[in-house]
Amino acid sequence: MALIELRHVSKRFGWLEVLNDVNLTVEKGECLVVIGASGTGKSVMLKHIVGLLTPDRGEIWFAGKRIDTMSERALMKTRLRFGFLFQMGALFDSANVQDNVGFPLVEHTKKPPEEIADIVRQKLGMVGLPDVGPKMPAELSGGQRKRVALARAIAMEPEVILYDEPTTGLDPVRSDVINELILKLQRELAVTSIVVTHDMNSAMKVADRIVMLHEGKIIFSGTPDEIRATESPTVRQFVLGEASEKELATLHANSQRRIA
Repeated sequence: MALIELRHVSKRFGWLEVLNDVNLTVEKGECLVVIGASGTGKSVMLKHIVGLLTPDRGEIWFAGKRIDTMSERALMKTRLRFGFLFQMGALFDSANVQDNVGFPLVEHTKKPPEEIADIVRQKLGMVGLPDVGPKMPAELSGGQRKRVALARAIAMEPEVILYDEPTTGLDPVRSDVINELILKLQRELAVTSIVVTHDMNSAMKVADRIVMLHEGKIIFSGTPDEIRATESPTVRQFVLGEASEKELATLHANSQRRIA
């Protein structure tokens, strides 16, 4: 049985249908990467999986239970089984690193301060930042802030980690550090991971399977090797990062008008 399942999920915001009859399964222990152009519903899909949004139509299942119809109280317990790395990290600027990482433990457990401090040190060590606990977020580089946010995401020992554009804003070297951390946590914590990204280098490195969203639908699902070999023009264009002929023709036409 799949750990996570979306069954015929549709979501509309006003006139815009962001998800259109999406079906998806995620197996326990899998690292699934979701790609697609901006506005195709990738982050919206993540928010449905963790119960931050409910579908207009369809069902969301986690660990054999339907979550889109759960009470808020039951949903809160389910959410504690997830870790979420937000796109920009979402650290609290007024709190130091130790308090940021320890925040979920303070909010959702009755652990004593000494135990929380030990867990924080352990998680910071796992992301390669054992000595930054006293620092403020403003004292950290962009890559370090992402790693601190990841330490916070794993503080509660989640079964699933959701990554929303984990390498956005980072140079190639720092991006690869994040990729290595995703792989490391996959191995050491035996978690299930869902990674939303535009970064094809990252996707190819961390994915067991890649799905592509386009115009609200999943148009591809396969391994990194399979997506490299795909003959779908839409998928190939995204993977190779090439502008379409229509887009190039529009640019050429605009240039010609300016010259005239």
